[in-house]
Amino acid sequence: MIEMLYDPAVWVSFLTLVTLEIVLGVDNLVFIAILSGRLPPAQQPLARKVGLAMALISRLLLLSALAFIVKLTEPLFTLMDQSFSWRDLILLGGGLFLLAKATHEIHGSLEGEEEAGHGAGAVKASFALVVSQIAVLDIIFSLDSVITAVGMAQQLSVMVAAVIVAVLVMLVASNPLSAFITRHPTVKMLALSFLFLVGMSLIAEGLQVHIPKGYIYFAMGFSILVESLNQLAKRRRGKKPIVLRKTL
Repeated sequence: MIEMLYDPAVWVSFLTLVTLEIVLGVDNLVFIAILSGRLPPAQQPLARKVGLAMALISRLLLLSALAFIVKLTEPLFTLMDQSFSWRDLILLGGGLFLLAKATHEIHGSLEGEEEAGHGAGAVKASFALVVSQIAVLDIIFSLDSVITAVGMAQQLSVMVAAVIVAVLVMLVASNPLSAFITRHPTVKMLALSFLFLVGMSLIAEGLQVHIPKGYIYFAMGFSILVESLNQLAKRRRGKKPIVLRKTL
């Protein structure tokens, strides 16, 4: 362990892996922010912390079972001259779930629908539902994240440290991101569209059609840049003084 601390290659792989884990965790973070926004304000921070804690636990459990991860990529059956593994099936199921959830959230935002029930029992059921949905997607995103970690680093300790640091960064960024999405409905719609794209990419990966995620992140980043310019222009129009002209 002491020798690893003085090895530049280990630090390069660690920093690279942390960066990739944060990038791969953006979609998970956006999903948690949107789902937690459906809860009462007092429960939203707890839901985000629980969601990120489950993401960390699922990643560490998968890292501790590297032999199991390798078996997930082995062909399970063949359909129409195309082989499928457990990883492909998990990605297909997660992609379909994400498409359905993003479509439901977009429909609810456009139609102005809200969760029915305001009693204590309804709040508890809503919290349990949100946490369970976060747990399902955590497994999908964790699988993708761990497979990337295994390919980037050779030492298990480096992978574990990178995952922990990345989740801590996501934990710090979760509250500001959720508040920003809540304040700006157009940004929330962009985030839902982003989740829709991620769902399509998961389905493509499950069908063994590789779509570089850089394309998706670039498209989303460009959309956010345009929306930021719109928000800036709107803010400046609001600050512009009103000039009263005298009429003769």
